[in-house]
Amino acid sequence: MFGYHLISITIAYVIDKLIGDPPNWPHPVRWMGTLIAFLEKRWNRGRAKKSKGVAMLGSVLLISFTITLSVVLAAYTIHPLVGMIVEAVIIATTIAEKSLKEASIEVYQPLTAGDLTEARKKLSYIVGRDTDNLNEAEIARGAIETVAENTSDGVTAPLFWALIGGAPLAMVYRAANTCDSMVGHMNERYKEFGWASAKWDDLLNWIPSRLTGMIMLLGNRPESMSYKKAWSILFRDAKRHPSPNSGWLEAAVAVILGIQLGGKNYYKGYASDRAKMGEPLSPIKADHILKVNAILAKTALLFILVLWLGGGSIEFFIS
Repeated sequence: MFGYHLISITIAYVIDKLIGDPPNWPHPVRWMGTLIAFLEKRWNRGRAKKSKGVAMLGSVLLISFTITLSVVLAAYTIHPLVGMIVEAVIIATTIAEKSLKEASIEVYQPLTAGDLTEARKKLSYIVGRDTDNLNEAEIARGAIETVAENTSDGVTAPLFWALIGGAPLAMVYRAANTCDSMVGHMNERYKEFGWASAKWDDLLNWIPSRLTGMIMLLGNRPESMSYKKAWSILFRDAKRHPSPNSGWLEAAVAVILGIQLGGKNYYKGYASDRAKMGEPLSPIKADHILKVNAILAKTALLFILVLWLGGGSIEFFIS
């Protein structure tokens, strides 16, 4: 079982590297988004919003799992090779390393050209914070934090669940993450209806985010401090982040690059002071966007190698 999953994961990684997410191709996340929006519009009203949010999440996860499982089982019925290829294609739709890199480069290019207006505009596509008045360092910080956080959300977490349960569980993870992205917000409209989506996404990311943060630091030598100090800061700062998971990624990137992430952001004009990650040993610059993308690429590859070691060992001992 793990052997088939590992082969499919590896093929999926290559597919994403080469193709990514072409904008005009059909994509399961868009279908999930349509379903979530449909259910939210009809159920996020009246009483018992929290219970309705649980029902919405359960419906989306069950539909995603059932359809994916049916397709995968049908493919394996034809031939194991067909099954692995179909799984690989499905898993590839749940990861987004290429798209994440491209989105950050779209911020980097106008930023290095001195076009802050365009850089702010491009950043606004990938972050929720206000971008209209950000300076160069703040724009770069937004892009760096996005790549860091989404190294788990968009790459390693779906691969982790693909190892455990193949394409069906990878798709369940992506469905939960999409629910959280759309309704898991602590505002008046979603704080009750999106409660279950936010909690479930936190749960599914708990192990992958910590594993990814540690693999980041193991695979990338810190630029401005010893490994001992870097590990100390990682474990110190990761728990300070308002998210139970994102701090592991942002803190790891911060100590590797010798910069400080976090701080004050504005959302619809309201200030939000976030805990700071890392030490300000170097000022944040546009070139750090390229460096965080290099960390992303190396971490994704190392994560797959770790999955091969772990999954291969389990397969060996149970066979």
